[in-house]
Amino acid sequence: MIKKISDKDKEDWENFLKDKKNSSTKDLVKRTISKIKKTEKILYKNKKDWENFLKNNEKIPNKDFINKNNIRQEKIKKIDLHGYTIDEANKAVQQFVTKCFDENVTKIIVITGKGLRSKNVENPYLSKNLSILKYSVPEFIETNMSLIKMIIEIKDAKIEDGGGGAFYIYLKNKFKIR
Repeated sequence: MIKKISDKDKEDWENFLKDKKNSSTKDLVKRTISKIKKTEKILYKNKKDWENFLKNNEKIPNKDFINKNNIRQEKIKKIDLHGYTIDEANKAVQQFVTKCFDENVTKIIVITGKGLRSKNVENPYLSKNLSILKYSVPEFIETNMSLIKMIIEIKDAKIEDGGGGAFYIYLKNKFKIR
């Protein structure tokens, strides 16, 4: 059994849809007007800011010419220890590291050689590895507390800087140590 919709129900339904449509349209118009007002405020503020900027003759800082105090420029120095005895090499390295730290050097390349021509290898009373500067100098640095306080790290050198016969010492920034 299918009931027929009365004219009164049909009229009520159409009025409901009409009211619904009108209310959503009204809401849309209100939101749009609100957005326009906000945009006008922003535009007005931007205009005022621009006028103030022009009136005050302010300059925009050029980021390419700003002094970059917090960036440390890389300074590299080298020391060649070929021909030094162990004691002479340790003393020279200690003095050189201290001097470089005072000069705010960032990286030291220490060239020790590989020890292939070392005459210490023939002496049975000396340790084969520790009598060669390649091993003894880094060991000296790592056990010297006054030097360790100045050093960030010690690394093996790249092949173009001496490879197995050299190493790097990266120094701390003397202005940041307390």
